[in-house]
Amino acid sequence: MVTAQDVRAVALSLPRTEEHLIRDQVKFRVGKIVYVAISPDETVMGFGFPREERAAMIAAEPDRFFLHRPSDARFNWIDTYLTLISRAEMHEFVTDAWRMVVPKRLAAAHLDLPPTSPRREGAASLTRRVADHGDLHRRA
Repeated sequence: MVTAQDVRAVALSLPRTEEHLIRDQVKFRVGKIVYVAISPDETVMGFGFPREERAAMIAAEPDRFFLHRPSDARFNWIDTYLTLISRAEMHEFVTDAWRMVVPKRLAAAHLDLPPTSPRREGAASLTRRVADHGDLHRRA
């Protein structure tokens, strides 16, 4: 099971990240841009995610992915329950959300990627993997 401490450890390992407590939520941000938030009861993690891919992610596994607040629909954002994701998934979600808000060169240098790599190159493949996993899960 993933905990808020696990999320904190990953987020704070990423350059330029700051932790803030805002309206009882722990938020991790770069500058003024929040890329991960943890609910006050530490059960829900919201994170930056491409808006154009969100519907597919939610449709693939609506029990795992959702929008906690309808007002978040206007942002590049999605939510999940910490108990329903693995540590590897959490690490990928947090890192990809961070990549959305930092300069490409910083992300490339920190993650040992070529500097010309797009920030969200893995999001579409992640969405497909989740959808495929959901299809396999439903067939079983």
